[in-house]
Amino acid sequence: MQRYIALDAFRGLTIALMILVNTPGSWSFVYPPLLHASWHGLTPTDLVFPFFMFIVGSAMFFAFKKQDFQLEPAIAFKVVKRGFLIFLIGFLLNIYPFTSDPDTWRVMGVLQRIGIAYVFAAFIVLLFKQRGVFITSALILIGYHMLLMSVGDGAYTLENNLVRQVDLAVLGANHIYGGFGVPFDPEGLLSTIPAIVSALFGFEVTRIISQLEDKRASMIKLIQLGVIGLVVGLVLDFVIPINKALWTSSYVIYTAGYACLTLALFVYLIDIKKLEKPVKPLLVYGTNPLFIYVLSWIWVASYNFFPVGDGTIHHFMFNSLAAVFPEKFASFLFALLHVTFFWWCSKWLYERKIFIKI
Repeated sequence: MQRYIALDAFRGLTIALMILVNTPGSWSFVYPPLLHASWHGLTPTDLVFPFFMFIVGSAMFFAFKKQDFQLEPAIAFKVVKRGFLIFLIGFLLNIYPFTSDPDTWRVMGVLQRIGIAYVFAAFIVLLFKQRGVFITSALILIGYHMLLMSVGDGAYTLENNLVRQVDLAVLGANHIYGGFGVPFDPEGLLSTIPAIVSALFGFEVTRIISQLEDKRASMIKLIQLGVIGLVVGLVLDFVIPINKALWTSSYVIYTAGYACLTLALFVYLIDIKKLEKPVKPLLVYGTNPLFIYVLSWIWVASYNFFPVGDGTIHHFMFNSLAAVFPEKFASFLFALLHVTFFWWCSKWLYERKIFIKI
């Protein structure tokens, strides 16, 4: 079994996109494709997080392959420990720089979802064979839809959905994201359940292509899976709206389709056309994904520590760009410059063979 360089490029692309969409110069001036859909529907930005879940599942395949996918006490402890640490890091990022009122601390977030989903996905792939993973995934997606529908009318509305109700009951309104106008967390507790399947898709797709010696056959298989995912997702959309905030079952399948097609593109460029050099920057970016994501978050959040004039260094940097360029382009350029800067950080670590893992 050989490791696919295309998967490393895919991981690098995902990290670069996460930084790009999370680091605008101003949230008031962002191009629509770099924003999440307001509710139902999909934008390119809505693909980034499920892509991240996909590569989490892919990485699991190679990690557990070394243990022949056997669940042993030491492996179970390591899985739980890693999931807990990822969750803890995400929670600490939420409350950084630790000066806010604990009564307003948001509990859930991107890394918290990854940590929880990773633990459950890991135990599923270690407990079940391939067929069992598929059956479990289907049961999760069907069961999640049935749970959402259990509230009756308004099951897929912002105000009445079950995800919001569970978070309000368990976490409380003050510990939930408020950016939707009402307390609602797009990384809620209940909606983390279908995110497990996003990771399982990454695991199983990696298993499938790793069993194929011919790269062209791998590309064709990825295209087939991608098209199936898109078609099934669009058909389900008539019944189950594609919705990132609720991480609906149709959203899981639809975005998995895009992940397969994106990976197929990298297989074509790298393994078939041998164009590894043009995508080398992405390979570098993917070597320390979790560390670079955390670093980018802390770095940008720390701008608030440095006052400049009537604002902070963040405002100063954006306003300087906006004095030269249109505001939306200046905001985009601000994000792009940070993507470049954190690539250099990745390159510095890569050249010194420093790989920071949990």
